[in-house]
Amino acid sequence: MAMAMTNTALAFFLLVAAASLLSLPPPSLAVTSPYVRPKPRATLSLLKDDDDGRKPEQVHISAVGSDKMRVTWITGGDAPATVEYGTTSGQYPFSATGSTNTYSYVLYHSGNIHDVVIGPLQPSTTYFYRCSNDTSRELSFRTPPASLPFKFVTGWTESTLRHIGGDDYDMLLLPGDLSYADLYQPRWDTYGRLVEPLASARPWMVTQGNHEVERIPLVEPHAFKAYNARWRMPFDAGASPSGSNLYYSFDVAGGAVHVVMLGSYAGYAAGSAQHRWLRRDLAAVDRARAAFVVALVHAPWYNSNEAHRGEGDAMRAAMEELLRGARVDAVFAGHVHAYERFARVYGGKEDPCGAVHVTIGDGGNREGLAGSYVDPQPAASAFREASFGHGRLEVVNATHALWTWHRNDDDEAVVADQAWITSLASNPACNK
Repeated sequence: MAMAMTNTALAFFLLVAAASLLSLPPPSLAVTSPYVRPKPRATLSLLKDDDDGRKPEQVHISAVGSDKMRVTWITGGDAPATVEYGTTSGQYPFSATGSTNTYSYVLYHSGNIHDVVIGPLQPSTTYFYRCSNDTSRELSFRTPPASLPFKFVTGWTESTLRHIGGDDYDMLLLPGDLSYADLYQPRWDTYGRLVEPLASARPWMVTQGNHEVERIPLVEPHAFKAYNARWRMPFDAGASPSGSNLYYSFDVAGGAVHVVMLGSYAGYAAGSAQHRWLRRDLAAVDRARAAFVVALVHAPWYNSNEAHRGEGDAMRAAMEELLRGARVDAVFAGHVHAYERFARVYGGKEDPCGAVHVTIGDGGNREGLAGSYVDPQPAASAFREASFGHGRLEVVNATHALWTWHRNDDDEAVVADQAWITSLASNPACNK
């Protein structure tokens, strides 16, 4: 059966590229780009392969702790939840078995969703693997490095995936709005097929957006049913388990970078489970070891686009003080279908010890661009542009990370914004 899918998605493509600095506006100059996005291309058609129901599809991986990987895939019928793997193509001396679940949503019934955690694994190593004892296809992934530099990426539309696939990176981060299923569950399947080539080769760490809620009063009263079933994150792993798949944290590069994935659509007010967990998580971060701390959230806390203005304000009021106290270096958001980078801010104004805030909800979506910004441009807004694109963040060393945003011109990724981010842990003025 053919499934149609528009070039959609959210992109926060943190990739570490030690690219040469281009002729970009000075960081102190507020810029609104005059760029006008070309018309969209035709809708993609993603076909489901005919098989006996045992062929794995929609394979994606996510990191679990420092040396394990979760492999998730779907089969149409019964198949073993088994992954065979090794470091040589065609040879699989290791194997692991996990669990299988399904879910129903109104009249839709999912395939069998298999979940297996494999490891321990060696860092910076390519592993070859196959799922459900399927001998027809071998997949491979590379584990992240155990030290800096570390390269993050994000973004998943068809053209953005081509750009990402042409680069070298260690992990993809996604701040919500994955499939844009919006209640129509087959879109989750077409999405899984679209992203599989990259999602099966590097760990994808995601958090939820408003399009993942999918709650229908009385009919489907439980929110995030598909998201939780298909995209299980390591919320119960590590030193700071959260108890909820909607928010969690993890370390990379041997603990040199701490990543906090927050839930815009889970309770976040003071006293809520998420707020209590975030306070504990940040208090446990050793900034002598964690050179950088970054956070992801769906609804931006700072936004000068006309779309979704103010929607992140309540969460910012509840949590921003915790982030500043922990000297969080950068906050990346989605939701607004455009790009914007703010200077370091706190409490609504520039603050040298606040976080850099970046809205990168521009990876593509079926709703179109958010093309209107408020005028005049706020002084703290350093650069903004209504276009699709992806970002790349390379944590180069213990003091510096290079952020690069690429405008996605379909056939070409054009560098449009770039900035160095200095670790707040290395700033004496922010460590009093």
